[in-house]
Amino acid sequence: MSLLHTIVAFIVALGVLILFHELGHYIVARWCGVKVLRFSIGFGRPLLLWRDRSPDRTEWVIAAVPLGGFVRMLDEREGPVANDQAARAFNRQSVGKRTAIVAAGPIANFVLAVIIYFGLFLHGTSEPKAILGPPVAGTPAAGAGVVNGDVVEAISGKPVATWSDVRWDVLELAVSRKAADLSVVDARGYRKLRRLDFSGYDADANPKDPWGPIGLQLFEPDIAPVIGRLEAGQPAQLSGVESGDRVLRVDGTPIPSWTEFVHTIQSHPGARVTLDLEKPDGARTSLTLTLGTDVRKGVKIGRIGAGPRVDESAYRDLYVEQRYGPVPALGKAVQKTWDMAVFSLRMLGKMVIGQLSWRNLSGPVTIADYAGQSANQGLIPYVVFIALISISIGVLNLLPIPVLDGGHLLYYLIEVVMGRPLSDRYIELGQRAGLGVLLALMAFAIFNDITRHLTG
Repeated sequence: MSLLHTIVAFIVALGVLILFHELGHYIVARWCGVKVLRFSIGFGRPLLLWRDRSPDRTEWVIAAVPLGGFVRMLDEREGPVANDQAARAFNRQSVGKRTAIVAAGPIANFVLAVIIYFGLFLHGTSEPKAILGPPVAGTPAAGAGVVNGDVVEAISGKPVATWSDVRWDVLELAVSRKAADLSVVDARGYRKLRRLDFSGYDADANPKDPWGPIGLQLFEPDIAPVIGRLEAGQPAQLSGVESGDRVLRVDGTPIPSWTEFVHTIQSHPGARVTLDLEKPDGARTSLTLTLGTDVRKGVKIGRIGAGPRVDESAYRDLYVEQRYGPVPALGKAVQKTWDMAVFSLRMLGKMVIGQLSWRNLSGPVTIADYAGQSANQGLIPYVVFIALISISIGVLNLLPIPVLDGGHLLYYLIEVVMGRPLSDRYIELGQRAGLGVLLALMAFAIFNDITRHLTG
């Protein structure tokens, strides 16, 4: 995955998120009769600028720094306003209209997530069934007696159908340090209860991968270590590995399955290794090559650029197709967005009260990395990533921190309670304090990004 690929994926995602957020402000401002002077994607020097043909002659701008945006409205606090335009100034609007305009930005981010999830549920997705692989030793999953091949039917009474359902529901319980009761059907068809004890779960133990310490793994069928697909320009293809070659050993270590081959390769990023291969005609040969390097969840892993030769029918039964009609799809989309927003807010709350380390806070570098990784996996993972980040932006902007939308909403709430607006002096002090908090959070997030990548 190239740096250019990551940057482009990040900028496109960021552009979509900013566009929706600012469109929320813009549309509601127009509905309320407020004059919009400028709609800008990005900050700083305009790269592109044009004016629409409406009577307001609103400026539409794409600026040099794509890390945000703004909608500039007519406002007497920012400059002189003609008497015939005063009624259209933002500051002259009722507190209800001002609240609606400000809240529309974060709400638009939630709407974008609902639209994405609605489209996915309507189109249908193929996801791995909730079948568990062997648990990681020394983890809550191992302690619960999870067995390879267990099929999960419900978690703490809530029905599940896919592996993503399992990950989401279990992670929520783990972070809250609540036990997870897995109702499973084992390989012999018996229903059993596996209780995962999360009283000692520590999400800070591995901020790069909070799922890892849980110990649950997705079931993988035994696949022979036979090379199938080869990626052009990658180590396997460049070294002369061919489709149909069976991997016998890596640096002298026997390779009994494709899973073992993957684990071996991933654990040696950038290393020079020797592959002992058996050709389709039975001939044997050895090749020496230097592994590539990739980064997943902030951790460096080795890559060879090859996929296994598999019998598709062996995988077909391990996946479930989920597709819904328009009304159920919309309901599930709204529920999914709500669940993600509440979870994000809960995590922020745990950081504030000290139950969760601030090391879990991610900045632009990590987000860009995830953008590139998801785009590399395909369109659906990429748009799901955009939905997740859109929800996070919506939640973040609703926090009662001056400078953010939530800070302005707090001012309006105080105005309703007091019966009059806060003085400009108090608002200025609040803005300064809020800017300080925001800059501190950004600095800490960037520090976390750098630490993750240096230690990865």
